[in-house]
Amino acid sequence: MLQEGKIWIGTGVNGPVFLLPAMANRHGLIAGATGTGKTVSLKVLAEGFSEMGVPVFLSDIKSDLSGMVKPGARSSAIDKRLAGCGVDPDSFDYHAFPSEFWDVYGKNGKPIQATVQGMGPQLLGRMLGVNETQTGVLNILFRYCAQYEYPLLTLADLKNQLIRMGENTQFFTLNYGNVSVASIGAIQRAVALLEDEGGAAFFGEKEFDVREWLKRDENDRGCINILSADELFAHPLMYSTFLLWMLTRLYDALPERGDMDQPVAVFFFDEAHLLFDDCSKVLMDKIEQVVRLIRSKGVGVYFITQSPADIPMSILGQLGNRVQHALRAYTPLDQKAVKVAAQTFRTNPDFNTEEAITNLKTGEALISCLDADGAPGIVQRATVLPPQSQLGALSEEERARAAQGLPLTEEAAAEPELPLEAPEGHGVAAALDEAFEGILGQPVPKPYEPVPTLDFPKPDFAAPDFAQAIPSMEFPVSPSTPEPVQENTGEEKMSQTFKVYDPTTGQYVEQEKPEMTPVAAPVAAQPDAPAVPTIQVVPETPVAPAAPVAPVQPATPVLQQMPVMVLDQASGQYVQQMMWMQQDPATGNWIPLPQMQPVAQTAAPVAPAAPVDPIALAEQQKAQAAAQKEAEKAALLAQKEAEKAEKEAAKLAKEQEAAERRARNDALREEAAERARKNDSVAGRIKNTAIQTATRQVTSSLTKGLTNAISDLFGANGKKK
Repeated sequence: MLQEGKIWIGTGVNGPVFLLPAMANRHGLIAGATGTGKTVSLKVLAEGFSEMGVPVFLSDIKSDLSGMVKPGARSSAIDKRLAGCGVDPDSFDYHAFPSEFWDVYGKNGKPIQATVQGMGPQLLGRMLGVNETQTGVLNILFRYCAQYEYPLLTLADLKNQLIRMGENTQFFTLNYGNVSVASIGAIQRAVALLEDEGGAAFFGEKEFDVREWLKRDENDRGCINILSADELFAHPLMYSTFLLWMLTRLYDALPERGDMDQPVAVFFFDEAHLLFDDCSKVLMDKIEQVVRLIRSKGVGVYFITQSPADIPMSILGQLGNRVQHALRAYTPLDQKAVKVAAQTFRTNPDFNTEEAITNLKTGEALISCLDADGAPGIVQRATVLPPQSQLGALSEEERARAAQGLPLTEEAAAEPELPLEAPEGHGVAAALDEAFEGILGQPVPKPYEPVPTLDFPKPDFAAPDFAQAIPSMEFPVSPSTPEPVQENTGEEKMSQTFKVYDPTTGQYVEQEKPEMTPVAAPVAAQPDAPAVPTIQVVPETPVAPAAPVAPVQPATPVLQQMPVMVLDQASGQYVQQMMWMQQDPATGNWIPLPQMQPVAQTAAPVAPAAPVDPIALAEQQKAQAAAQKEAEKAALLAQKEAEKAEKEAAKLAKEQEAAERRARNDALREEAAERARKNDSVAGRIKNTAIQTATRQVTSSLTKGLTNAISDLFGANGKKK
């Protein structure tokens, strides 16, 4: 509740106790045992900051903070407390506050995602619950991925890189430090456990911009961002690490502001003791540094816990605003905690602080806030005001509608409401970027935005056609390449008014930003502009000899612009540079042209090539060798298959030839058998006898004729006549 621009926390014997807006970024503490009223004090402060126009972030572990989107209800107990605080119950204003719900798992609010790279090795090691040695291995992995520009966004990317590290432990040990397979295995088990707890939903390719929490509604009230942490709180390490990540991202995103009339944002961390449990020294130093320095960026951090002893002394000393509820001193350790809590307050002579802490009633608190000079105020025993919103949680149906940004009831849905968010295309993060660009004079990259890959134009290695006329080649020395001019469509949409946070003044201002404006006509080139000097390279014209000798045509030089790796003396690394090369006709090799170097670039200078990863190169060579081996194996297998098929074909041909030969023999045997059968018959025998008789007669006649002829020739005595 605000009064005269100050947050009215409660009322004591000496009157109201206020929190000054100018001192709100000096951080604070709300402590007390369970059931003593810490949640009410938190809501009163959050409502006061919202009415002041300061965006608020708070974590809702028990869902009892969800009632801030609904007006509170009057009751006799609240009237009694208001009367005790000096407030007229009839004039007390019950109303809702502009709120948005967020959820890491995306169930009860808008999802929130981070990247593994943005989380960093220290916070990731804490979320995984690994020891310092294994966190050191994560440091090596992050450094390796940053050096060779490997994306490290999701848990899948992390697991792939851990596998690569496990396969190349010797390389990492020699180049970065000792890395053991046992440490990698422990990290992989922790990553698997984190996935089972739903950690994969938290890590994504696009990181959430925490500046989206810096919003106001149409009435200049700060938006209350409620993190639904009832499910997240079941995993304490993930819960506390998420809050630390959010705090560091906000510290990186906001500019330096110094002292302000009121803070830019305020964050309440419930169950703050979890933030510091099992913290390594490196991480604790980082938390302490952020808490110390984030004040100058206009951010107030308020821790809510049961005892001040839960907060490390180095951070407890930074908390200037204190609200201490009752503590129970039943054990010696509790009594020591009460004594420590009492010693952190500036003593009030009207009562004993240590005794008062144990005697406070529910709703009472010891309050000490910084005064206008920044000095701690004298502790006051006061009754805390009741909240103006609903005291308690929403119903399941109301909570589901609120998580979706819908009105709580159907009747409220019929009433027109102005949107809390800026119109599409005019988000608060974009407006902040524009404001930062106005301060720095250059675009501001978003935190951990992936570096875009550079698309280099592919060189054309085709040889020029020298059969045609050879044109002269121009090489601009100091070109000024004009930017492409868009076509003026003449369309223009109406601008919309919204509030933008201006870092120069620390205030939210009304601005009009058209979604689309006509593009200005291209500016004509000035006539007095100096011409860009160029180098003319014209091939020499051959001189024809006197007739009748035939002219000798010299060989036309083959020129080509090629990417060449050149040693950079400044960095000691090889970088890619476009150079003109000439082909040596004798050897066929390409050699540089000294007179044409350096080649003037008509476009933006080419960024240095990324360093070559030895592991990736080895894997590539291994893959190429494996592919070549597979190709050779496939070729050998194909050759064997061909030889086998050839043998099978020869075997089939041989078998077919043998079958044909057997068929011919069978036919001959059948024919001989048929003849034998015919010869054995009566007709056959008669025929054979007749043939034999005729043969004998013919033979006898021939013999006899020959004998007679011989006898006639030689005579009876055998002498020739």
